[in-house]
Amino acid sequence: MASDFTVFLGEMMRRPKEVSAIAPSSTAVARKMTEGVENVSGPIVEIGPGTGSFTKVILERGVAPERLILMELNPRFCEELSRKFPGVTVLNRPAQEIEQLGVTGLGCVISGVPVLARPQIQREVVGNAFKVMSPEGVFVQITYSPNAPIPEDVQIDMGIRATKRGTVWANLPPARVFEFRRRMQ
Repeated sequence: MASDFTVFLGEMMRRPKEVSAIAPSSTAVARKMTEGVENVSGPIVEIGPGTGSFTKVILERGVAPERLILMELNPRFCEELSRKFPGVTVLNRPAQEIEQLGVTGLGCVISGVPVLARPQIQREVVGNAFKVMSPEGVFVQITYSPNAPIPEDVQIDMGIRATKRGTVWANLPPARVFEFRRRMQ
């Protein structure tokens, strides 16, 4: 059985367009990304789970496997995720299809999908997620930029606002975690 890093490195070399990170996320980032996830109601979707760094911590926080849906493009990662996390729904589908899953009232979306400087992805992924999210739902995003990965004008247009959860220096590279929520009317 190959280690997460071995699987990650192999897929990064085989499919560089699908693997955008330079290493799997650290446990410290996973803890910051998943803060409070055990307190949300409704289904939880993780997009771009890769080798499952965040998935592992989500389940450790007490979220029942049947509440968790993983959307991953890489077929090898999907195989590994299904093997490692029984009871979790693993879908080999792009994050842009979140609205088409037939699931509503999402309590949380945990995103490892890079959205920085990609306006089309921002609208297709984050925008579509909010269409099926509960009113109090939260979208949590990792980024390597010091600023929110979605510009303020796009946030306003999408009816959301960003709050920085924090910076995790114990990651390669150091990561920032932002959460997005609906703007209050």
